[in-house]
Amino acid sequence: MPSEINFNKATFTQSAPSIRECPPEEGVEVAFAGRSNAGKSSAINALTNNGKLARTSKTPGRTQLINFFDISTTQRLVDLPGYGYAKVSREMKEQWQRHLSEYLRTRKCLQGLVLLMDIRHPLQEFDTTMLNWAAEASMPVHILLTKADKLSRGNAGSVLLEVKKEMKNAGLNDLVSVQTFSALKNTGIDLLKIKLQEWLEPSVKDNSVPKAE
Repeated sequence: MPSEINFNKATFTQSAPSIRECPPEEGVEVAFAGRSNAGKSSAINALTNNGKLARTSKTPGRTQLINFFDISTTQRLVDLPGYGYAKVSREMKEQWQRHLSEYLRTRKCLQGLVLLMDIRHPLQEFDTTMLNWAAEASMPVHILLTKADKLSRGNAGSVLLEVKKEMKNAGLNDLVSVQTFSALKNTGIDLLKIKLQEWLEPSVKDNSVPKAE
């Protein structure tokens, strides 16, 4: 039985403007991606119980680099650039999009992708693009429907079921799992930790991209 990962130990190690500046392909990592207003930084901070670990900003899209956080000498969390903000040139958006695609396709130590979506606006164009890239790479994805506190429990449950149905209709239900999440209310953190434990612990010595179960 693998020991439980202590996410509170996460520490910032470096930022990279592209995959060529990423840390060496050693150990295993899980990446977090989402539109710039999906609450990605807040989710990482809630997971690690550190309100200052990932930058949060009232200006969406402030994080424009790939940021790495070590949990141990062999396990990392990766904060990918937010996407979808308006005050950036189209050329810059396309450049970051290429970096994200390259990272997902070629980063061998990447074990899974946490894709964050505002529960009030799930499956936007960027989300679908990320899911398509992940499917092409046979990369497992765990969708976090964030800001679940903004909806009633019944409405949040309905969105959860609808997104699961969409994944099944797209033939992705074996590759994609879905949950609701609220960083504000600290709900869904335990379920997220279980998924991350599953990805980060069993394959520490295996840098190959795992196949979907």
